[in-house]
Amino acid sequence: MAQVPQRFFDALAVRTWCGLSLRALGRAREEIDAINVYPVADGDTGTNLYLTVESAFAAVEAVFAAHEVDGAVRDADGGPSLADAVGAMAHGALIGARGNSGTILAQLLRGMAQVLAARGDFGHTEDAGLRLALRHAAACARQAVAHPVEGTVLTVASAAADAADGAGGNCAEVARAAYEGARAALAATPGQLPALERAGVVDAGGHGLVTVLAALVETFTGRAPGPVAVPHARVEHGGGGPAAGECATEGDESGPAFEVIYLLEAEDTAVARLRQRLDALGDSLVVVGGDGLWNVHVHVDDAGAAVEAGVEAGRPYRIRITHFGHGDAHTAGTERPPRERAQRAVVAVVPGEGLAGLYAEAGATTLLARPGEPPASGELVQAVRRAHAREVVLLPNDAELRHTAAAAAEQARTEGIRVALIPTRSAVQGIAALAVHAPERRFDEDVVAMTSAAGATRHAEVTVAERQSWTTAGICQAGDVLGLIDGDVAVIGADVSEVAATVLDRMLSAGGELVTLVLGDEAPRAVADRLEARVREAYLAVDTVVYRGGRQGALLLVGVE
Repeated sequence: MAQVPQRFFDALAVRTWCGLSLRALGRAREEIDAINVYPVADGDTGTNLYLTVESAFAAVEAVFAAHEVDGAVRDADGGPSLADAVGAMAHGALIGARGNSGTILAQLLRGMAQVLAARGDFGHTEDAGLRLALRHAAACARQAVAHPVEGTVLTVASAAADAADGAGGNCAEVARAAYEGARAALAATPGQLPALERAGVVDAGGHGLVTVLAALVETFTGRAPGPVAVPHARVEHGGGGPAAGECATEGDESGPAFEVIYLLEAEDTAVARLRQRLDALGDSLVVVGGDGLWNVHVHVDDAGAAVEAGVEAGRPYRIRITHFGHGDAHTAGTERPPRERAQRAVVAVVPGEGLAGLYAEAGATTLLARPGEPPASGELVQAVRRAHAREVVLLPNDAELRHTAAAAAEQARTEGIRVALIPTRSAVQGIAALAVHAPERRFDEDVVAMTSAAGATRHAEVTVAERQSWTTAGICQAGDVLGLIDGDVAVIGADVSEVAATVLDRMLSAGGELVTLVLGDEAPRAVADRLEARVREAYLAVDTVVYRGGRQGALLLVGVE
């Protein structure tokens, strides 16, 4: 069905553009994923762009819903303003940005929003405003990338802005000029990046941007300009490929092993220091946002250090750490075909930044669950997709996430991924399972061994009561220290060290060979020393290992196996 064209760029045009972009990226997602060759072989640029725009679309729909009653716009306010709609689009993209490509697209949209919101006094803008928005968007995106490289989405965005500058008439003509300029720039990307030329593909992120600009043309004309041509592209739908749309320093293609992404609440001055710190740690650094909220993306070898840098700058959350894998994250020679899916991967939900780094270093793809912010099944499905494997072992690490994880596993199976859900109820059980993970074994044998290790690990936590309540150990008051063993309150006290020691004694009374302690940021540092000393003195055959969990909710997690 033909789209009703929009004459001006107003709130309704923003809504239309978002919806058309989402549908277009949904159709092009696999094709874009398949042409990833620079700089990381994660084969998910199309998926990342789709998820980023999906978040933007949801934010715009929420703004319109706030102005509607029974599906109709309330007469009193006439619907959202241009500033409301375009601001929601940019904010939604920022908080939902995935990967380098999604992060850069979020900054492009933010740059457009800054101009359009400023010019939206009358509820809409015309061709001059759209030209300025595209120009500012390209400049903002380039500034967000630590080391811009030509032949990437940045080049395509600049070409779109240049072409729009020379267009006159109305918004439709400006949009079409931007699209044609971007399409020509995309075709030229193999001649700008040797990695693209060797692989015979165009830039994947640039392809995604051209797709979004095609949706903009359809918004103003009512007709799509046709499928985006992919000159020189080798599309192989059977497997993923390295990320062509990502921006990084050209050079050594055997780069860092981890992708780290998080949202960050921080002041501008702190973010300036953060950029310097992360730039020294790795590559593919993109930091976008402003007004106290930022989206941080970087590739590093030390995932924990990247997260710690965020903690020093402000409050990081929604942390995602992806292990690219050994020898397949960056191409040692881009003449190689796009990488196949890994045979097996582990996906784990973890409660704190420290554990996220620990799990990632052990090869797992992680999804951070902040206190009070459990992941939805859709986020778990995306984590399974990010693992890019034929077989996935899923560790929810929380009894309350079991049904959510089961729903995610079922969804992933419909996509052809073999998923085994191990019902781990604590991150320490996940650590035990990961310790015996052996991908060279048959899948069923590996799952049985991991399940057995998790089941043989008793788990406990020490936390602080938030309110008065009845427990299995009696009535607790707000501020009391609680010791939970296998999910039930077993000890109520006033001192963290004493409660922790009592919990540990009760657990070791049934035997054990290894004690795992995971300290949260708010736990007294002396707790671990006291517990280690107690184990050495009273349980001679038991070993102890201590990890820093970061802001994990509980003061202390304990595992005994």
